[in-house]
Parts: sequence; structure tokens; C-alpha cells
Amino acid sequence: MEVITVPGVGEVAEGDPLGELLALAASRAGIGLAGEDIVVVSHKVVSKREGRSRRLTAVQPGARAEELARELGKDARLVELILGESRSLIRARGGVLIVETRQGWICANAGIDSSNVPEDDTVVLLPEDADASARQLRAELGGPDGPPAVVIADSFGRPWRVGQTDVAIGCAGLAPLDDWIGRPDASGRPLEATVVAVADEVAAAADLVRDKDAGEPAAIVRGLGRYVTHDDGPGAGPLRRAESEDLFR
Repeated sequence: MEVITVPGVGEVAEGDPLGELLALAASRAGIGLAGEDIVVVSHKVVSKREGRSRRLTAVQPGARAEELARELGKDARLVELILGESRSLIRARGGVLIVETRQGWICANAGIDSSNVPEDDTVVLLPEDADASARQLRAELGGPDGPPAVVIADSFGRPWRVGQTDVAIGCAGLAPLDDWIGRPDASGRPLEATVVAVADEVAAAADLVRDKDAGEPAAIVRGLGRYVTHDDGPGAGPLRRAESEDLFR
């Protein structure tokens, strides 16, 4: 497996042709995209392209946001945005809101982030539908031997473990899971619980070559063609654990 960062994409604005920018940056770097490649893109540039940036000065917080902001020591305008992007509030502790986003992800502050945003009073929200974003980007990338798979990634914390890792919040053209339940292990015994989170592992691998301060929003993962599919596939939805199986809630 090979993981290659894509330099020179540059700042992305609303409405920019992101697929064209990525393909051009890859070409300038001497990287030819192949149909069995996986292009991993930070959600930040996807959200910027889709107009999912918000100026805090334009936000009017409501009473609930004001109350939570006082409890947590947070900006009430940011709390208002977090609540607006959430289905439910799961925890409010230590200056952090753990929520279930409208897209169904459990994460801190609804994934809203101000890092790598040029304007001081601006934050970036998650894409409305990251699977749809991945499908669109895959179609834009195209390719003579078929389009590469696309993963849209974001950094999430994890229960019981320190640090963040990138995970897939959207994907297209990739089998997101590899189910080994029922297959034999090395000793011939059937596996009972092994389901490999392929899309998350691809996102994490790409994060290792993209410095957070280098302005490099994309990487290409090569050598995993066995997981790349001709059709767009189910997206990242299968990676979400059903609430009925969620031991942390």
C-alpha cells in the first residue's frame, strides 16, 4: 500500500470545481490518478466548496444556547450553531458538547471547526450529505480507466482512547466495511466479531501524510483496489452503529 499527499491544491472557495483542482494538483505533482486509487479529502475543503462556512457575527443565539454557553464557558453563537447541526445532545461537559449530528455521527461540537479557516470569525460545518459530496467529487474526477474511489474524512475523538484519528464521514466507490464474521481464522476457528472498518482505516492512513498546518487537504491511497467498487456503493452510512447497539449511550 502507498499513501501519497497531493500538494498545491490551494485555498478552496464556495462553488470551486474541487475535482478539477485536485486532478490538476495531482498532475502538477506527477501523480496520475488510476481507477483503483482512493482519493481521501478533508471535509473542510468539501464544506467550503459547498458554502458550509458561517460567520459567528451573523449568528443570534437562543435561550438554550445562552444557558449552555454559560455552563461550558463557550461562545453562545458557536453553541447555537452546534445545536442547529444536531439531532440530540448526548453530553455537555468539560467545555465540549457531544452530540449526534443531523447526519447521524456522534462527535464533539457537531464537527464544527475553525482551524485552517482564513477569517477569524468564521467556522466550517460538516457537509449536509457527505456521501452525496463524495459521489459528486468522484464523478468530477472521472478517469480513462474509471473514476477513483473517494473518501471524505474528518478528525474524531474516540471513547476510552486519547487523541484523534481521521474517520470517513462520506465515501463513494469503496466498500466501507469488510465483514469477516464466519470466516476461519489462522487456526480454522470461525471469527465471531471481526468487521474491518476499511473506509475509516483508509482515512486514518491518509491523515498520516497530511500535516495539519501544511494546507494539504487530499491524499491518494494506492494498492487497495480490492475494496474499490464500480458503482458508488452504500457510502459511509454502514459505519454508524445503531443506537440500540450503542453501549456508550
